[in-house]
This record gives sequence, C-alpha cells and structure tokens, in this order.
Amino acid sequence: MKIATLPRIGAPMLTLGASTFLVLAYNSSFWKTFVSATGGIRLGNLPVYLGAFVALVLLFNAILTLVNFRFVIKPVLIVLFLGASAASYFMNQYGVVIDAAMVQNVVETDTREAHELLSWQMLQTVTLLGIVPSLLVWRLPLRFPPVRRDLLAKLGTVALSLLAIAGLLMLLFKTLAPAVREHRELRFLLTPTNMFQATHGYLKRKWATPAVIAPLGTDAGRGSQWAAQPGKRTVTIIVVGETARAMSFSLNGYTRTTNPLLAAQAGLVNFASVSSCGTATAVSVACVFSNLGRDGYSADKAASQEGLLDVLKHAGFDVLWRDNNSGCKGTCDRVRYEDVSQPKPGDPLCNAEECYDERLLGGLREMIRASPKDLVIVLHQKGSHGPEYFKRYPAGFGKFGPVCRTNELEDCSRESIAAAYDNTILYTDFVLSRTIDLLRAAAAEDGVDTAMLYFSDHGESLGEHNMYLHGAPYIISPAEQRRVPMMLWVSDGFRERFKIDNSCLAARATQQFSHDNVFHTVLGLLNVSTAVYNPKLDAIHPCTRRN
Repeated sequence: MKIATLPRIGAPMLTLGASTFLVLAYNSSFWKTFVSATGGIRLGNLPVYLGAFVALVLLFNAILTLVNFRFVIKPVLIVLFLGASAASYFMNQYGVVIDAAMVQNVVETDTREAHELLSWQMLQTVTLLGIVPSLLVWRLPLRFPPVRRDLLAKLGTVALSLLAIAGLLMLLFKTLAPAVREHRELRFLLTPTNMFQATHGYLKRKWATPAVIAPLGTDAGRGSQWAAQPGKRTVTIIVVGETARAMSFSLNGYTRTTNPLLAAQAGLVNFASVSSCGTATAVSVACVFSNLGRDGYSADKAASQEGLLDVLKHAGFDVLWRDNNSGCKGTCDRVRYEDVSQPKPGDPLCNAEECYDERLLGGLREMIRASPKDLVIVLHQKGSHGPEYFKRYPAGFGKFGPVCRTNELEDCSRESIAAAYDNTILYTDFVLSRTIDLLRAAAAEDGVDTAMLYFSDHGESLGEHNMYLHGAPYIISPAEQRRVPMMLWVSDGFRERFKIDNSCLAARATQQFSHDNVFHTVLGLLNVSTAVYNPKLDAIHPCTRRN
C-alpha cells in the first residue's frame, strides 16, 4: 500500500498508536532492567509486565492527548521518534543512561569526539525507528472532531487514563514499589521521558549559573618551608587523565604490563584505591578542582565560586592549563590557557583528526627555563577516550592485539576492545614517564624543584555488565567507571624542601582516597597557607615533617 493511500484515521487513534509504539520500540533497555528488578521472567510475573505496559501506554497517551491538535501533534511525534531512536541506540549499544550529566556531555563534547559516536549502525537505527515512522506520521491523513467535542474528549481521555493508571499501580504496588525504589536507574531508561527529564535538569543548571564568581582562598600565601630557599623556583605539573580506569594499570595489579616505564621510575608513589567524583569529564573535572567534594558538589556551586587554580594564583603561582581534550569545564577560566589539540600539517605528533598526548610536553623545558616565577602547569590529556580507542596512540604503541578498529563496538570482541584500550594505557605510561624525565632533568640542569601529580577524571566500562564507555549515574555506576589511577612523583630537592617522607607515602598508597583529596593535597604539597585548606583531606599531610 502506498503511503498516499493510507486511510484517514481519528487523531485519538494516532496518539494511542504512537504511545504503544514508543513503549515497545525504544525501551528494550528499560524492559530488560524492569524484568530483572521484578524477579526475572516467570509466568507469575506476567500480570506485572502487562500491567506496567498498559500503565505506560496510558501515561504516554494522556500526555500526547494534551498536545493532540492540528498542526501540533505531527511535529511533536516526529521530534519524539527521531530523539528516541537516537537515545535508544546509545542505551542499547553502550549501556549508557540518559540523564542531565549525559546531556551536558553531549552539549560540551567537541565535534571530533561526537563524530566518533556516529556509525552506520546508528544511521540504520535512526532510519528504521526515527525517519520511517516520522514519514508515516507526516503523510498520515487525520480526522479531528469539532473543537468543543474534541476538548471534552481530551479531558475525558486524560482523566480516565490517570484513573486507570492509579488503579493499576494500586493492584501492582507490592511488586512495583520495591523494584522502583531499589532500581532508580529505571527513570533514566524510560524513553522518551528520560530525554525531557535530562534536558530539563541540564537547562535548569545551565540557566542558574550565576554571573558573579565568589572568590575563594584570597588569603592564600606561602608557608614556612618557602623561607628556607626563597630564590629557588618550583615547577609542579598536574596531569589530568581522560577515561583511564585503575584496574587496567599494571601498577594496580592488572595482568598485562601496561606500565613498564612508570614501574621503573624511582620515587613514584602509586595510590592504588582512588574513586572519582563523577563518571563523566564535565562533572569530574569541575568537581576535582573545587573544594566541594563529591557529596557537596553541584554544577551550580562549582560554577559560582573560584577553584584550586584560583587559589594557587592568589598564592603567587604562575598557572597554565594546557589542553589536548575538549576544554577545562570552567576550571581554568581565570588562568592562562593553551589548546594544543588542533592538528598542524607536518606535525609528527598529530594525525589528520587530532594530536597525541605527547604534544602536551612540547616546549615545556624552554618554558621552565624562561619563567621567573613558580609554575603550576595542568596537562589535560585525550587519554583513553572512546569508543575509537585505536586512535588515541601512535602505531608504535599497538603492543596488545588484535584491536577493535571501529566505533561500532558490537562488531568487536570484548578481547579486541580491551586490547585497544590497554594500548592507550601503555601510551599514557609513556607520556607520564616522559613528563617525569623532563622534570627530573629540569631539577638537575635548571636548579628547580619539581613534582608531578597524575589522576584520571573517571574510568571506563569495556563490556562488563554489558556496559560500555562511561557516564552512568554515580549511584548505579560500576567500579570500572569510578575507580581511577592516581600517582605522585617529586624530585629530591622538592622532597627535601617541603619535608616529605616518601617511605611514609608508600605505606599510605594502599589506603582509600578520592578526588575529594586532590584540592587539599595540592595545597599541602606546595605548602600553601589558606583558610580553605583542610589537612584532614590532604593525602600527604601525615607524611610531612614541617614546623
């Protein structure tokens, strides 16, 4: 039958059919989780499944009935179908959920990162579940009743739908209540309501961002250890890793040797049990450079006050953020900023699309020699950002294989995905080791005291629990997305100046730490005196011998 010959139907039939289609076509992730949450597939649960299905259809139908007007309903349904098809693809493909943080990731991701998520599989899904039903709706002839009768019918439909939903919930309450209470991720999986909740949450936070930034740590100054060597400069490099998970570091016991160079670095302290503030860059980077801690963090609060880099600037340090990623998420807005992520023709550290993390080190020795001030340099890596892990490292670091060489992870084995990811960790090992070598040489040849602190923003799922990538709501996120690497290296001169006991640090390396410790550890490391410093959250404070 040609679309042009489709029979004219009543507008209420369209909303009912669209509601049924929405519940069935775009919610496989929701139904899988719902079935698991209610005890799994068994005959006795059939009334629960049918009742939940009918309740959701009635709910969607009631909502759509409110906008079921000529010239309105068709555009609404087309937007829903297109958006829901894309959302369901990402949920099914990568095991992600749609929440405010995920919307923030989408909005703040650069075009190169976004391009990696596009695939033929996505095009097929959006075409089948988005474009085709949209075209059908657009061409479908509709019949609308007279206005007065139509309004009465709409009110009746909504009222009866809500009553029926209430009745179903009462009948199924004993089963549904514990399932919903214990599996709060269900609200992030129900499409398309998750899209609206997430977008509303993101826009609410975005629009609420204050124009005035509250100062923080303006009393910051140098502590007593600076007086001993007033003319000797310090250089501290903070490396912010991207998507590096702790369990893929051989320093933390991983079976593959992904850290051969770091393992040979004398004086390196590896903190083996560190948790992140969030599971996405937009959250974790803003959080870790604030003094809020995970429990006190919100995007609004972080955006409304200065952060760690501002406090260091108040203390007289020359602060630079050098980026090979998608920006600093507001944390470097008031310090110097360099973007090294844009490829340049002929640069051996870049390909046609992006640059490797080694480019972050370019010109640092010269900068250290030329600067008359104490430096704090933040290097923001591209790291292990997926799904195209194979693009994150030069060819010479493809030690593990065979590797997945596509962004369509369903076409790859778990082993090939892990191999590609492990190669990114091997390359990070090289970049960090080179950073330490650079700082060691600067200490020996340029007479400066040097230090490096590395931590990743969040981890990554590589198929565990059928989840991929990152960005899961923290409350339901797996350890793979929360556990991150962190390590510290200081030169002999730095250690002596600031009275740091490395053997004590090594003994503390297995203790539990988190991103909450970073703000205060950096201030303690550099002996910065300020009222916002909390020694209880300073990971190295028990290992200093200061007056």
